[in-house]
Amino acid sequence: MKAPRLDIWYRIGRLLSRIFLPTFGSITVVGRENVPHDGPLLIACNHQTDSDPALVVYAIDRPLWFVAKRSLFFGPIISYLLKRVHVFPVDRDGRDIQALRWAQEMLDSGRALLIFPEGSRSPGALSVPPTDGLAYIALRTGVPILPVALTGVEKIGGMWKTAIHFQRLKVVIGEPFTLAPAPGRIDRELLQTMTQETMQHIAALLPGEYRGAYAALGDGAEGSGSSA
Repeated sequence: MKAPRLDIWYRIGRLLSRIFLPTFGSITVVGRENVPHDGPLLIACNHQTDSDPALVVYAIDRPLWFVAKRSLFFGPIISYLLKRVHVFPVDRDGRDIQALRWAQEMLDSGRALLIFPEGSRSPGALSVPPTDGLAYIALRTGVPILPVALTGVEKIGGMWKTAIHFQRLKVVIGEPFTLAPAPGRIDRELLQTMTQETMQHIAALLPGEYRGAYAALGDGAEGSGSSA
């Protein structure tokens, strides 16, 4: 499959993340070997601040596409730049058909799509209840899910402080998994069950104090893999 052509603004953003994130503070990546080199992929990550996408772009050596709340797309210049760095606007009420179709198109073309199941920022521990958009897409497409866990980023305080952060950041990438195919109609109960399964995969990569309602989980891959 032919690799998608990257916009120059995305290339610049990825370069800046690799220059600034390790320069003033530090960033450790565990589990890079778990990232599939190609093919459609859903990336599920905990969401702490607006800086999260920059960390995932730094950690994963594949072009990424994102969804973000529609309110961020204010004014023509901001909207233009967000779209140029692969961000698509979404309504967070779970009924945005246009965004779901866009996500399907991205995956059909073999791209990697980052979605935060929590739906909104939750500094520190995982929040409950998460949204079920990622589970719906995964069940519809059968695409593998790559769990990713971020720690330390909540201390940065916002996207504009990402470049000079003076913090110790960590990105842990787990092994891909797939949700069991739906035996019939995809209903709300099934979505909630599959969403909780996804959140458990993320929580297993986090230290105990970050797990929130998922604190009962045993240690997963949080300490495994290689760092960079």
